[in-house]
Amino acid sequence: MASIPGEEKAWEILAELQPEEVCKRSGAVWLPESGQYRLRSFGFDFLFDPDSREITTAAKGGEIFLTRLAYFYRLSALWYLVKAVEAGPTGRLVKPEGLPEGEQFFKGSHLLPLDGPAKKYAEDRMGFLEEGERLGGRGVSFGDAAVELRPFPRIPVTMILWLRDDEWDSRCDLLFDSTAPVHLPIDILWSIAMMSLLSFVQQ
Repeated sequence: MASIPGEEKAWEILAELQPEEVCKRSGAVWLPESGQYRLRSFGFDFLFDPDSREITTAAKGGEIFLTRLAYFYRLSALWYLVKAVEAGPTGRLVKPEGLPEGEQFFKGSHLLPLDGPAKKYAEDRMGFLEEGERLGGRGVSFGDAAVELRPFPRIPVTMILWLRDDEWDSRCDLLFDSTAPVHLPIDILWSIAMMSLLSFVQQ
C-alpha cells in the first residue's frame, strides 16, 4: 500500500524514540521480543513494527481500520504514538468546531458526515449502543443514546444520538475531550473524527 503523505516522517520519528517514553506518553505497550508496539484502538489490538513499518492486527473486526479506513487510521495512529503526552482526559466535552482552529477546519470539504450514523440508527437505539460496544466503547448518559469510544488510549470520542420522532429527524453529534488538542493537531483530530463516524456505518 502506498504511504499516506506524512506517514513516512512519523515512522522515522517513531524509530528514533525510546520505547519507554512512547509507552508512558501514549499508553501503548512495547514488546521487546518482537520489537513492536501494541496499541489498543476501538477495542482492538494493533501491532506497529518500526523496522518493517508495518501495522497489523489479528483481531476480528479490526481489519476495517487497515483496509477501508486505512487512510484515516494509519496516519492518526502513527502521529498519536509520536505526539501523545502524559495527560488524561478532563471529561469536559467539546464539539470539533470548538477546538482551537476547529471553527475554520471542520467545514467545507472537512465537514463531518454526522448524518451517516444518524440515519442508520434513526430508530435503533439498541443497535447504536451495541455497535459502540462492539467498537470497544461504553454507554454514557447523553441524548437518547451515547457511547464513549477510545480511538486511542488518551483520545476519547463521544458520539450522541437523538432518535427520530414525530417532530424532529434523527441527529448525531461527535464530541472530543477538551485535552484532545494537547495530544494532536487539528488535521489529525479530523481524521480521528472521520474514522469514528465511518466505523459506525461501514460494518
